[in-house]
Amino acid sequence: GQARSDVTYSCSSPTTCIVAEMSPRSLRPLAGIQVVSLATNLPGPLAVAGLRDLGAAVIKVEPPVGDALAVAAPSWYAELTQGVEVRRADLKSRSGLEELTRLLDTADVLVTAMRPSAFCRLGLGDLSDRYPRLCHVEIVGYDGADEEVAGHDLTYQARYGTIRPPHLPLVPVADTVGGERAISAALALLLARGQHDSGGHQRITLDAAAYDSAAALRHGLFGNGAPLGGALPSYNIYATADGHIALGALEPHFEARTREVLDCDGTSAAYTRAFAAHTTAHWEDLAARHDIPLTAVRDAHPATAQTTHAPTAPTT
Repeated sequence: GQARSDVTYSCSSPTTCIVAEMSPRSLRPLAGIQVVSLATNLPGPLAVAGLRDLGAAVIKVEPPVGDALAVAAPSWYAELTQGVEVRRADLKSRSGLEELTRLLDTADVLVTAMRPSAFCRLGLGDLSDRYPRLCHVEIVGYDGADEEVAGHDLTYQARYGTIRPPHLPLVPVADTVGGERAISAALALLLARGQHDSGGHQRITLDAAAYDSAAALRHGLFGNGAPLGGALPSYNIYATADGHIALGALEPHFEARTREVLDCDGTSAAYTRAFAAHTTAHWEDLAARHDIPLTAVRDAHPATAQTTHAPTAPTT
C-alpha cells in the first residue's frame, strides 16, 4: 500500500516495520515562531494555547489586574497558560506601550481580542507600516456597522437558537469555535507570509462563529423532531437501570447490529424497554464487544489547578 505522510516507518526488514504516528504537536511546525497575545477571557487564550501546542513561543501580556479567566476558572487558566510566558503591563501607560512595541519588534504573530476602538486607543497606528512582516489575528464580537457592539458567548449564541431558555449553554460554542478559527487564521497568515514575505491581518468574528455553529439547526438536522434531534430511535439518549446512555447507531449496519444484539424491532419504545433492564456498565461492555457506538452519559469531572507543567509566573 501507499505510505502515509503523517507517519514514520522504522523497518528492520523488508517485511517488518514499526509505524509511529507523527502528530502536529510532536512535529512542532511553529518552532521558532514568536506569538504575542493581548487577548484575555477565552477565545484568545484558546487560540494561543493551540499555537503553543504547535511549537510557537508565546508571550501573553495581561493588564495589571490579570485575566478574569484566572479567577473564574483557575484550573482552565493554568491549563491554557502552560508553557506561556505571562507578563503584566499597563498598556495605557508609556512604559507599558514601550514594552509592547519592543515585543512586536521581534514578533511573528499578534493576537488581540478587543473592540476596534480599544485597539486604536493603544496608539499603534497601522501595524502593517511599522511591522510589515507581522501577522495580526484580531478577534472581535461583530463586524461592519456593529463592530463596537458589546457581546459575549451567551449573547452570540442567543441570536441563533443554540440555547433554550431558561437554561444557560453548557459550553461556550462561539468562543471555542472562534478560538479555533483564530488558530487557522494565524497559520494562513504565516503561510502567506512565507510566499509573499509580508504579514497581514485577519479578523475573526465570534458572531459569525455562533452563526455557523447553528447551521445544523437552520438546515433541520438538529433540533426538536429533527433527524438527529430525536426523530431517529437509533440516535438518542435512553435511561438505563442506573443512569443514561447515548446511542449513536446512525449508519444502517450499526442500527441493524444494535437491533440484533438487543433483539428488538428498533423503535423508540423497544429501545426504552431494553436499555432500562440493565445497568449502564452492562451496555457499555456489550457495545465494546459488538462494535456499537454507545457510551454512558457522564457529568464533566471538575478539573483542579494541578497541571502537568506549572505556568510561567506573571511578571510585572
